[in-house]
Amino acid sequence: MAGTGETTMTHLPPEILTNVFSAVSDTRTRNAMSLVCRSFRCLERRTRTSLTLRGNARDLHILPTCFRYVTDLDLSLVSPWGHALFAASTSHQSDPQQQAIELRNAFPRVTSLTLYARSPVTLHLLLLIPWPNLRHVKLVRWHVRPPASQPGADFADLFHRCRSLTSLDLSSFYHWPEDLPPVLAANPITAASMRRLNLLTTSFTEGFKSHEIQQITAWCPNLEHLLLACTFDARYLGYVGDETLTAIASNCPKLTLLHLGDTASLSNRRGNPNDSGFSDEDARISRATMVEFFSGLPLLEELVLDVCKNVRESCFALEVLNSKCPRLRTLGLRQFHGICLAIGSQLDGVALCQGLQSLSVANCGDLNDMGLIEIGRGCSRLVKFHVQGCKLITEKGLRTLTCLLRKTLVDVKVSCCLNLETFAALRALEPIRDRIERLHVDCVWNGMKESDDGLGQSLLNFDLNKLEDEQCFGHDFASMDSEGTSQNKKQRCSYSPPPEEVEIDDSLMQSNGNGYWGTTWDKLKYLSLWIGVGDMLSPLPMAGLEDCPSLEEIRIRVEGDCRGKPKPSETEFGLSILACYPNLSKMQLDCGDTRGYALTAPSGQMDLSLWERFFLNGIGTLSLDELDYWPPQDEDVNQRSLSLPAAGLLQECYTLRKLFIHGTAHEHFMNFFLKIPNLRDVQLREDYYPAPESDMSTEMRVGSCSRFEYALNRRQISD
Repeated sequence: MAGTGETTMTHLPPEILTNVFSAVSDTRTRNAMSLVCRSFRCLERRTRTSLTLRGNARDLHILPTCFRYVTDLDLSLVSPWGHALFAASTSHQSDPQQQAIELRNAFPRVTSLTLYARSPVTLHLLLLIPWPNLRHVKLVRWHVRPPASQPGADFADLFHRCRSLTSLDLSSFYHWPEDLPPVLAANPITAASMRRLNLLTTSFTEGFKSHEIQQITAWCPNLEHLLLACTFDARYLGYVGDETLTAIASNCPKLTLLHLGDTASLSNRRGNPNDSGFSDEDARISRATMVEFFSGLPLLEELVLDVCKNVRESCFALEVLNSKCPRLRTLGLRQFHGICLAIGSQLDGVALCQGLQSLSVANCGDLNDMGLIEIGRGCSRLVKFHVQGCKLITEKGLRTLTCLLRKTLVDVKVSCCLNLETFAALRALEPIRDRIERLHVDCVWNGMKESDDGLGQSLLNFDLNKLEDEQCFGHDFASMDSEGTSQNKKQRCSYSPPPEEVEIDDSLMQSNGNGYWGTTWDKLKYLSLWIGVGDMLSPLPMAGLEDCPSLEEIRIRVEGDCRGKPKPSETEFGLSILACYPNLSKMQLDCGDTRGYALTAPSGQMDLSLWERFFLNGIGTLSLDELDYWPPQDEDVNQRSLSLPAAGLLQECYTLRKLFIHGTAHEHFMNFFLKIPNLRDVQLREDYYPAPESDMSTEMRVGSCSRFEYALNRRQISD
């Protein structure tokens, strides 16, 4: 206790203390604050508005009842994951309806709900007494749709009983496209009140058909956010074309966010960098329709069109986009060609969208270095730039773009670009090394060589106002390959933008003599890597990523087919080299797209357990607090299971507090993790489609999960 005359935090007025507590978001910090005194505990509970339940909520005697001010409730991760929320408890027999009522009463102020709804019964029970102010619902289901369910049964209770509903997210909910339209038609009042609708469901094979999209937008005219999975392939019935785009703009003129994604774009797998960027078929979207489409959506702030079929001559339509949608800040384009013509010094196409802060382009077959430079000149406010599958762009074009955007650019992704392997991409990003915060690159080690002596100087010592094509960016720009760039040889590039349009920081002109700005990535906090099966992670520091003092989180995705691959020459994938990052605390190691033999492999080949040993060897040298791990899969038996070598290596991560395995495991393998001293949160999540209905290959069933969680929770944790 403070002595007489001393002023402590408890003397502050309640209004100020409430604002202070409300500003704290870290869960562990809030828990520590609640232990100070009773008044702090009351304040913490009163200001906690978001809560994710991770225990077994089926046991009513452990259901928390002190968080009555929570408005954002997440029930999608309740243990055991993926099982029915309301079922008889393993330790206490109770009525599912009573469970639902008790859960509803424990959190009376919920306005946003996330729920794993494996069957329609879950929502039916939970909404027997609906929350009066429930506005946002996100449903999650990775298991297959119950075959006996009637169309729309998953949503009928939700739309019928929640009249205040304005937002629905089905992006992680497996259902059929024909399930939703009948429910919207049967509940016109609720449908008309919808403001946000996310139907970008990853499990779709064909997506919503044209007539279904027109019906949805007609029944929900007040939509502000719309995300849809569909198909732009004219060979399929119900493809999205001119008529559908016109209907969307006409039916929902209030849209501020629109994302139309072809189901082919929902796959997480990397493309082939040797592809030209042009598909075999063209989308049935005309230039006149695009102009009409953009003109009908004047409030757009974010637009993503993942078409996956050729949209040709898009330059003029994108120029109209700038004038018709003045609020646009985020733009994503896939398979759009001619987005920048780069003719002379005049800006055109997407480069005229000068208000953009985020730009993502993928599979633009004719986008070259001159187009990148034009984007850098015109879109001078870009904070985020992602480029994928653009075969013609090179290190020089990307480096010049980063020079032009040095003051703003902090988020970059370079993927599947033939001329931008890892070393080239990282050299091109040198101008923003000290500023970039988020980065994705592909680990392709083809360019393990020194940078060209004159590369840095040739890109720095140019005059945008005087130099012409051969002088503008060094000799090599005059000799660019003829594929898609020959016409630019004859074009002048004597740029003369106004001073306020393009400014190059004076510090860019000061290098160390080799064109380098230094080797430290001072502000890089998040790093994402793609790497093919059989390749090593070890060359990563040599590529220029050896000094990242602020790196906190890394995501590594390993993709490829192990079958037929020779045994790696090294025993370790290379995770131990990540120990050079002192603040690295979170890792996502995704081997879910790695395919192989889960059971017996043919003679001379390695099964998945040996590949897991290769991938995870050395992970114990890292000081990780949180780890997400996706085991490799055997597609033939739909199995993603943790192997014995993997369990033994994960056990060596002694600093772990959270461990999430996105697959299955044997119970006795899970017991290895009880030896990690500070481990608090462990869960198996089969969050991939299709999640196995009844996994007979492992022992992790409801009883097994309960036994493991009991053993985990009864341990004494030092902090």
